[in-house]
Amino acid sequence: MTDDELQTLIEDATADFALGEGPLAIEKLTRATTVAPQSFEAWHALAEVNFSLRQLDAALTAAERGHALRPSDLFINTTLSRIWMERGDKARAEHFGAQAKIADWKEQLKNPPTPDAGGLR
Repeated sequence: MTDDELQTLIEDATADFALGEGPLAIEKLTRATTVAPQSFEAWHALAEVNFSLRQLDAALTAAERGHALRPSDLFINTTLSRIWMERGDKARAEHFGAQAKIADWKEQLKNPPTPDAGGLR
């Protein structure tokens, strides 16, 4: 599967989910993760769809695979925080929430906001 075909499959699955076709979205994302297990985007999407469908074990498994690929990613850490909170593990939820905040701060330091044209200089 080419990168473009993989991206199209992930986007199709996301659209399916948005249209209320959760099982079809999961089928497509499972196919994506099978043919491209290195695809962070596929794992993250699969985690989010499973989480939204309240399939917390499957969501956690997918999120952990995504996290292994990009441990400093803001979004996967946020997803893991939400999953752990729903599972009732506040300590793990707070850990991943803190990791998400750190990732956000690092991004802000790399790309500081530009001052408004009419603001103070």
